Amino acid sequence: MPGRLARLLAAAPSWARIAAFGLLAPRVERETLVVQQGVLLSERGVLLALRGDLRGWELPGGNAQPGESDEAALRREVREETGLEVAVEVRVGDYVRTGFRPHVARVWRCRPVGGSLRPSAETPRVEWFDPAALPDTLFPWYREPLADALARRPAPVERRERLGLAAVWAGMRIDLRMRLSGDRAGRAQPSRAFPRSSE
Repeated sequence: MPGRLARLLAAAPSWARIAAFGLLAPRVERETLVVQQGVLLSERGVLLALRGDLRGWELPGGNAQPGESDEAALRREVREETGLEVAVEVRVGDYVRTGFRPHVARVWRCRPVGGSLRPSAETPRVEWFDPAALPDTLFPWYREPLADALARRPAPVERRERLGLAAVWAGMRIDLRMRLSGDRAGRAQPSRAFPRSSE
């Protein structure tokens, strides 16, 4: 029980930082935040990263540095978070999110071409999952980009969604489940090889 209580208490500072990031940062920034995220597909499945602050599964990725192209930023962020080198195949789309922490998630379909899978300080675990058996502790706003990437649409999509109180509450519930279970909650079995669809 003390271990579970300690894990629960550890959520408070993370939630405070996330609240400041989501509620205060957008009021002082002049430009819309654009986050580069990758749907990494291989014969092992789709790669998900366990987020370190708000505990739950997500797509790897992050922000571009000044002067860095979208694709270069994606390759760097994926390498930092997962240890893998990737080839960027196609832009899946832009997911324009309003409400809590307005941003654009620019999602790319990628495949690993080198490196060695390993966790990082930002992502304490990275695992391959069968796309048909994703963990229910995957943050819900990643399901549509994953579905679009797997559908292999002929052109990038643009989707709009509002991250309101329901999304915030969903993220908090996932975080609590993961913390109380020691990051074991809702965990689907890591994938076996799955057949690639032909393009």
